Amino acid sequence: MYYTGFADEAAADIDGQIRATRELGWECIESRNVDGKNIHDIPDPKFDEVARRLEESGVRINCFGSAIANWGKKIAEPFDSSLDEACRAIPRMKHLGTDLVRIMSFAVLQDRDPEDQMEEERFERLRTLVEMFLDEGIQPVHENCANYGGMGWPFTLRLLENVPGLRLVFDTGNPVFTADRSKPKPWPRQSAWEFYSKVRDHVAYVHIKDGVFTRERPGEIFDEARFTYPGDGDGDVKRIVSDLVARGYDGGFSIEPHLEVVFHEDQGESRDEARYKSYVEYGRRFMRIVEEARENLRKEQTPRLGDSTRS
Repeated sequence: MYYTGFADEAAADIDGQIRATRELGWECIESRNVDGKNIHDIPDPKFDEVARRLEESGVRINCFGSAIANWGKKIAEPFDSSLDEACRAIPRMKHLGTDLVRIMSFAVLQDRDPEDQMEEERFERLRTLVEMFLDEGIQPVHENCANYGGMGWPFTLRLLENVPGLRLVFDTGNPVFTADRSKPKPWPRQSAWEFYSKVRDHVAYVHIKDGVFTRERPGEIFDEARFTYPGDGDGDVKRIVSDLVARGYDGGFSIEPHLEVVFHEDQGESRDEARYKSYVEYGRRFMRIVEEARENLRKEQTPRLGDSTRS
């Protein structure tokens, strides 16, 4: 088991991302954006600089948090952009020794019913993408975000049945503010625990996010939520982490705070400084949750005096 995170939430530049990772005592970053652009989109000279800085620091990129097939890509539009992103990502991942890539299953068609989402087109496109990565020794993991597979756990399972080789990255926070389209209207919010418990056998990687649903935003991709420190929201973070620890989970935990940064300008603190400190604090709090889960498991497994059974 190892810790990592979307360090672009600590700093925009790679040096700040490395510094936050090292301050937490971690060795990995899940790379999404560097200086505001996804790592598969930054120019070659910038990528070379990022690779050099990582090598010098001893920090590695464990996963590409790509934009491939994400909620910004419509299934009724050409496939070109996601194919191009995959083609750019693969050589960069191989250069960095990165073997996980986060992908999605294209945006939900908001004007159609859950059972009318151009499933076969989605499955075909995902099969193509998954084969591209697997052929290069890279494992694609699908995130339960604002996409087809994120509409509810039955859709995720259907996706896995139809796309061989695909595995999951489970995000604890996304269900909190996402409609459960597997249930009758009016759609309730999803249960993070229910979703996780139905798909956990397929989980290869975990995003840690937490929050509280605040309101629907009709016509928008995402409903509104107030994000919190891990364990303080409705994402069942502690329960899910305890279950993963008990099941011997040996993959990565990647923090994705999404916290609204509160900075104190009157004390000479900048927004960038507050953002950095918030990320580091989030990581420390999450590590305490994991240690608590481990300690509770040790207590459960330690025989108590007088527990032995006479033969």
